[in-house]
Amino acid sequence: MYKRQGVRITQAFQGEPCDLLIALHARRSYGSIERYARERPGAPLIVALTGTDLYGDIHESAEAKASLRLATRLVLLQPLGIHQLSETLHDKTRTVRQSASRPRVLRARLGEGARTACVLAHLREVKDPLLAADAARLLPDDSQIRIFHLGAAMDESMAERAKAAAKASKGRWRWIGECSRTEALRTLAAADLLVLTSVQEGGANVVTEAIACGVPVLSTRIEGSRGILGEDYPGYFEPGDAEGLAAMLRRCEKDPVFYATLRERCAALQPLVDPANERESWRSLLGELFEKA
Repeated sequence: MYKRQGVRITQAFQGEPCDLLIALHARRSYGSIERYARERPGAPLIVALTGTDLYGDIHESAEAKASLRLATRLVLLQPLGIHQLSETLHDKTRTVRQSASRPRVLRARLGEGARTACVLAHLREVKDPLLAADAARLLPDDSQIRIFHLGAAMDESMAERAKAAAKASKGRWRWIGECSRTEALRTLAAADLLVLTSVQEGGANVVTEAIACGVPVLSTRIEGSRGILGEDYPGYFEPGDAEGLAAMLRRCEKDPVFYATLRERCAALQPLVDPANERESWRSLLGELFEKA
């Protein structure tokens, strides 16, 4: 058994006494990982892998690869991420699904179709942030779909592109900009759809939050989403495909049976995102590491 102790969240490991290090990002946290492994040989070390790790750094960065070797355990946010790891690492890899708290009061959702969609993501290239705006521009004139994008632009150039995209969409896509987590979750809970346009994700927390809120998801067909929603989930479109997203939005608006199917599929996933499941996954993982203590 292991004793429950305090948890500290820091930017870097500075040699302070601790029984376990959990590092986020294989490359970015390499300095802390290497120092901990050197100063605390044999002590348990967990490295949690993000999309940046899985779909980039661990294939290209010597530091990221070293972090994988030094880790006692590797943590993925969804099970399909293991396909990015060599078989030699599989035995020490565990999946810990992210959780989200279900709102106290869920909005009643009828099956007449979708009208409002939201995108929750900062305007970074890996998120393909203007794809939803391009799709909105392709919707027919009689469409009532409105898309609200919450997230900060990373630079002035992207901000100008977003403003131009909003103008071109003729009011169908609105860039709200940076907002608080509370405001973002309130917007998500009130929407008919969440749209995820990312080129890659390790396992987007916003998809978990949408499931907890009872909001159906439209997502790019990427491994990070397939690992959460399932391979046969019907709400996928191809990365970069504005026409495909526009068609999916239109179908959600005009086909109540299809929209209800998405809603039901996401509702069926709610037990998987229960915080109790995430706590149990961590309890099990820590039990492996400290079972002899």
